[in-house]
Amino acid sequence: MTAPAVPAAPRSVRPLHPLRRLARAWISRIASWLLVRAYLRPRLVDRHRLPKGPAVYCFNHLNWSDPFILMGTLPMRPRLTFFGPKEEDMSVGGRNRLMSWTGATIPYRPGKNDLLEATRRVVAALKAGGVVAIAGEGRIQPFESVVGPLSEGPAYFALRAGVPMVPIAINGTSWLCLGRRIRVRAGEPLVATGKPTRQAVEELTERCRQALETMLAEEPEHALPGPFGRRVTELFNEWPEGSRVEAEAAGRAGRTESGGGDAAAEAGPRIAGAAGD
Repeated sequence: MTAPAVPAAPRSVRPLHPLRRLARAWISRIASWLLVRAYLRPRLVDRHRLPKGPAVYCFNHLNWSDPFILMGTLPMRPRLTFFGPKEEDMSVGGRNRLMSWTGATIPYRPGKNDLLEATRRVVAALKAGGVVAIAGEGRIQPFESVVGPLSEGPAYFALRAGVPMVPIAINGTSWLCLGRRIRVRAGEPLVATGKPTRQAVEELTERCRQALETMLAEEPEHALPGPFGRRVTELFNEWPEGSRVEAEAAGRAGRTESGGGDAAAEAGPRIAGAAGD
């Protein structure tokens, strides 16, 4: 009996030749450096905290542009790879196709089998001396000073590979307008030792969440930009609630129910920057 054929991977996620992947990675980093600085004013704070070797970077997520801002802001070495996004087909959507082309992503499909393969690729990237950046919240958030619940993936990968986990706080990308100051701040590396047991993963995840909350607690919300800035901001944003307005409403409700107060109301007196493009 003839064995059933193994379905081919989508064209956008087929393995690239190592040299082609390396070339695309360098082109992407240089292009990101140039394009980000042509429109924004990014700044890396506390660079000395970044490990010289492999690590897992766990960053808060405000906008579709965050990975490209990290590519244009973080040091060129160690080599930077992103875990995600979680998509059935990376050939669908402009953002997915662009991230796939860079060769700097480890996408995965929902499902246990593909997640196991993605885990193997993450550990391999870390063992090769690179860093893997992960949006710990798994989605974009509408408020600069609020950190959503973190997934346990970053902590699990750090413990599995025995590398430090570094909280990375991004500020200023909730609204993108010409010349806006963007701050990327590195937190203190969190040591990840021992086996990735449930308790160890939960503890490391909570330490990272607290570190991100501390770094972002006093960040101001930004004024609404002009029409062009709003279009750039929402170009590839995907809101689980359906829209930014609904995401903001859900965020306010969640903060109120948890006793954390209304995020938008708290941010009101701390709005920074003027509207415009």
